[in-house]
Amino acid sequence: MKLKGRGKKLNRKSLIKQHLKILSSLKFKSGLFSASKKTVSTGYDKAWLRDNFYECIAFEVLDDWNTVKTTYRAILEIFKKHEFKIDYAISKKPAYTHQYIHARYNPETFDEFWEEWGNKQNDSIGCILFKIGELESAKKIKILENEDDFRVVQKLVDYLSTLEYWHDPDSGMWEENEEVHASSVGACVAGLEMIKNVKGIYVNEELIKKGYDALEKLLPRESEKKFVDLALLSLIWPYDVLNKKQIEEILKNIEYHLLKKKGVIRYKGDHYYNKNLDNFSEEAEWTFGLSWLSIIYDKLGKRKKAKDFLEKAIDTINDDGEVPELYFSNSDESNANSPLGWSESLFITALYSINKSHIGMKDEKLKKVVKKK
Repeated sequence: MKLKGRGKKLNRKSLIKQHLKILSSLKFKSGLFSASKKTVSTGYDKAWLRDNFYECIAFEVLDDWNTVKTTYRAILEIFKKHEFKIDYAISKKPAYTHQYIHARYNPETFDEFWEEWGNKQNDSIGCILFKIGELESAKKIKILENEDDFRVVQKLVDYLSTLEYWHDPDSGMWEENEEVHASSVGACVAGLEMIKNVKGIYVNEELIKKGYDALEKLLPRESEKKFVDLALLSLIWPYDVLNKKQIEEILKNIEYHLLKKKGVIRYKGDHYYNKNLDNFSEEAEWTFGLSWLSIIYDKLGKRKKAKDFLEKAIDTINDDGEVPELYFSNSDESNANSPLGWSESLFITALYSINKSHIGMKDEKLKKVVKKK
């Protein structure tokens, strides 16, 4: 099947192969991925826990477990290197942001970056627990290899407990204002739900219950100040912590309030790359929002909507053949963070999902094609 994109026909198999090569170029020898090009001057040459979580999803769907294992082994080494900080945070809830587990690191040395940053990002811990738990228990991919691994993962659970994550204000997915974010609470709930299935890791069920109770009070809002936010999509997929009514309401709100031509704005009034000096009504349009919606609708069985959003995502490929972080409001001008690894990964995942759903290509055949990258 052919798709039209940027004025020419594009073959989905070729697109997956092309963008997998782009995504792979962001990987360091350590196993970690930078958020964007290794040479970019915006600061996106660093490795975020959250970005690595999303960047690895493309390799998961294509059964490249070697890449996935290498990345998560590197993440475990990060936690071991900074275990003293985790120990301190478990013994006493952090009073300052730098005492929290940091969300970004040097991809080669695993060192923290010490400039002022929104380091309180509880969802970054939740997503790692979620994926390690899913890989170990559901997909039977061995990530935890020794006592040190189990020890540090157990400490991540204890860390969330000490923080009382269900009402702990954090900077959330966008690393900004500290509030209790539904997307952060949901990531922790999903992480605890999944990691509890790993033999040798103990999770008090009350920790999970308190998270669900908090979500019930917060949703469908992202926070007290934000009615709707792109980050809420994570609660539908990959975390799957919502009921049908909540899913429908969040999708309706995001599509009505945040969906634009070249992407999805993160939230109303977002100042990041906002073209308007007063930060009003010219919010940047994030490309991965389109792929995210395509994946979600495919999983909900709404094939036409999934395909429509994939078509929109294809139209975000820039003249360099990359999927950038975002486009400036109502324009064809993207920012310097191109390619964005997160965007590339979700784009590949959406392409793969549509391939399976719409043309019936067998998993093995497609994986064989793209592994020739």
